[in-house]
Amino acid sequence: MTNRIRGEAALIAGGKSYRLLLTLGALAEIESGLGLADLSEVSARLKQLRAADLAIVAAALLRGGGHEITPAEVLRLPCDLGALVKAVAAAFDAAGLAPGGAGDSGPFAGAPGSNSGSA
Repeated sequence: MTNRIRGEAALIAGGKSYRLLLTLGALAEIESGLGLADLSEVSARLKQLRAADLAIVAAALLRGGGHEITPAEVLRLPCDLGALVKAVAAAFDAAGLAPGGAGDSGPFAGAPGSNSGSA
């Protein structure tokens, strides 16, 4: 269902497939929702992974993928935290905003369910 070439990622929750897409609108929502001055602050903020921040980011990516969903609704999705973190990380990776080099642990370092180097 998702097209990685177009920058899409997938999340399966409650037997339903959701598409995540990092659009310009999603980026603007993430900056605004997290209270950031600019996009360069996103990675640092996500390294301190809070559930509310993850919900804001995931909701923006899901809306970019065509789903009408709020951060509060993301928190109620029937999926485990690891699956949600992996889907969000995969959306950033698909958009080319993944960690750049060896030793760079990326925005989801240490997050439950995350694996450095794979999404």
